[in-house]
Amino acid sequence: MKDVQRQTRSYLMSLFRQHGMNPRGDLGQNFLIDVNLIEFVVRHAELGPRDVALEVGTGTGGMTAFLAREAGHVISVDIDKNMSALAAEAVQGCQNVTLVNRDILKNKNTLAPEITDLICQKVSERPHGRLKLVANLPYSVGTPVISNLIASELPWERMVCTIQWELAEKMAAEGPGRHYAALSVWIQSQASVRILRRLGPNVFWPRPKVDSAIVSIWRNPTAATRIDDRRFFQDFLRRIFSQRRKHLRSVLAGMYRKQLDKPDVDQLLQQLNLQPDQRAELMEVADLIRLSNALLVTIRQRGLEPPESGEDTDD
Repeated sequence: MKDVQRQTRSYLMSLFRQHGMNPRGDLGQNFLIDVNLIEFVVRHAELGPRDVALEVGTGTGGMTAFLAREAGHVISVDIDKNMSALAAEAVQGCQNVTLVNRDILKNKNTLAPEITDLICQKVSERPHGRLKLVANLPYSVGTPVISNLIASELPWERMVCTIQWELAEKMAAEGPGRHYAALSVWIQSQASVRILRRLGPNVFWPRPKVDSAIVSIWRNPTAATRIDDRRFFQDFLRRIFSQRRKHLRSVLAGMYRKQLDKPDVDQLLQQLNLQPDQRAELMEVADLIRLSNALLVTIRQRGLEPPESGEDTDD
């Protein structure tokens, strides 16, 4: 493998002029130009021969080349064909890199099957293979990529990514508060989240209008076993936090009106020692898991199936 080209601001500006291109704001193309930070991200991923590194947002390959030096294999995905072409030049000679030019998402709630199949193949080829997401994630796909990876059955172990600062605050929000949301609960119910560093706009080119963060997310398989049905739980969180400030009894009665009567909801809340006027935004992760599990049991005890994800259960 050739030496890694350190993609500074001046280098990228020259590269884009040479190819007659400009960064695409609609795709969230803000390139990390501080090489020390790129190395910081890669170092905290603790990559080794067992690891398949998934990079979303290849860009010009500035981080990809560093990943290739450490990981057993790198799968790097970018929706922009021009970026894939530039990245191919940056990682020329790297035999352990697969560049994929397509959208990482099938839709907002699902990763592209082509990508998940490729990941499974590459992980299975490595003894005791593991998956790690290591990327400067485009702002537009930060939430769906991380959320859907957690929801998948892929053998991911860790994520080390740059994301929008506001999103990092939401993911790491401990307990009820301004940033506490469905995403906070979804991630923390199955993983540990840590903000490693806050980044100003000046470490990117072009400069974004907001701050960013480097976050580390570690999988916690033991914690995830508390959830009886992860698909139901994820849908439950989306529904209940869409009405986060309303009283719990009325929210649940509306969410599951086709499956449960109001007396069923009252009995369930009493069994869990939850107040009818409780609000989702004030509930701890453990209590939301207990409520989700109990709802699913109650629905199935009545011989019914829970609503399909995205199905409208309110009038």
